[in-house]
Amino acid sequence: MEGQIGFGIGPHAAFAVDPAASRGRLYPEPESPTRTPYQRDRDRIIHSTAFRRLKDKTQVFLFDEGDHYRTRLTHTIEVAQIARALARALRLDEDLAEAIALSHDLGHTPFGHAGERALDRLMQGHGGFDHNAQSLRVVTKLERRYPQFDGLNLSWEALEGLVKHNGPLVDAAGRGVGSYAGKTLPAAILAYAEEQDLQLATYASAEAQAAAIADDIAYDAHDIDDGLRAGLLKVDGLREVEFLRDIIGEIDARHPGLEKPRLVNEVVRRVITRMIEDVIAEALKRLGEAKPSSADALRHAGRPMLAFSDELSKADRAIKTHLWHNVYRHPRVMQVMTAAEGVVERLFERYWSDPAALPDEWRRDLDLTDSNRRARRIADFLAGMTDRYALREHQRLFDASPDLG
Repeated sequence: MEGQIGFGIGPHAAFAVDPAASRGRLYPEPESPTRTPYQRDRDRIIHSTAFRRLKDKTQVFLFDEGDHYRTRLTHTIEVAQIARALARALRLDEDLAEAIALSHDLGHTPFGHAGERALDRLMQGHGGFDHNAQSLRVVTKLERRYPQFDGLNLSWEALEGLVKHNGPLVDAAGRGVGSYAGKTLPAAILAYAEEQDLQLATYASAEAQAAAIADDIAYDAHDIDDGLRAGLLKVDGLREVEFLRDIIGEIDARHPGLEKPRLVNEVVRRVITRMIEDVIAEALKRLGEAKPSSADALRHAGRPMLAFSDELSKADRAIKTHLWHNVYRHPRVMQVMTAAEGVVERLFERYWSDPAALPDEWRRDLDLTDSNRRARRIADFLAGMTDRYALREHQRLFDASPDLG
């Protein structure tokens, strides 16, 4: 390593995942003569129905508020681009990093986190709802494209990265950690763990860590952009965050009087660049200290190898706090999201009380005597909806178009 960044030159680093040594798929398949296992994973994800639906799922702003706001799909593409940039610089497997990034939000509901909050409340007593667990459910069960199996039959490494990209789920004793501390793991993850061991107590690969930190970078950058576009943020208000104040000061000094659209783009560009460069530098430092000799050694390093430095971690928290108060909790956004939660709640309750309202393929083989399976079937259907489809269903079932404005 010697402190050098590979920039995609030469073979993979020793701690990168080796596609030739993949642990395979739950259902064995012949190897492709033209693609690595992770290239096949990426392609299967891109061609999936769930991936196409992301184009009409809310990120922060609903589809009818403007054509230029991020959707869940454009967010996913941005995450994949950043993940590949990190993987290339650190000589990781770019295709695996991209595949994990492309799949990480497949389980998201319509209406962004508002839909997830509503479904989680409705599913209390039935195993709850967690978008990460739902993403696993999508790629292992709900996608039905192949004659031999349900799901996409992704590689072990892709599934491991999807489930653990934010870190271990349990400790060595099997107790929940991180966001699952003091909780039972989601039912979808527990069910899949009975079929294939994803080693839930270890960190994921460096490629998965690249996808996870890329998600943070993309969120910070594009929510600043969309918040400014929506008028919920002001350029002068961004100066409250020291990291952003320094960037804006640099731009003002070099390009005085720059028109707002160019200024905003330059701020976003520099945020992404600074964060990527910081992650690379911090990763090289941590990798130099830990000296993992293999991908598996990196999984057992005891902490993530791809992370922000202490200084950038502080900046990241400050940006997210600013966005929380000025965008995510803005009365205009909250009004829309509260109304959207109501749409999800009314649809769930209607399908629960009147299963005949479900489409034929979702009603088929529905066991009305098992409340948990019944609730999960409804949650699967609702989670797969786009914003537009959910609103059309509401119109069909209640003869009313909800006011989300």
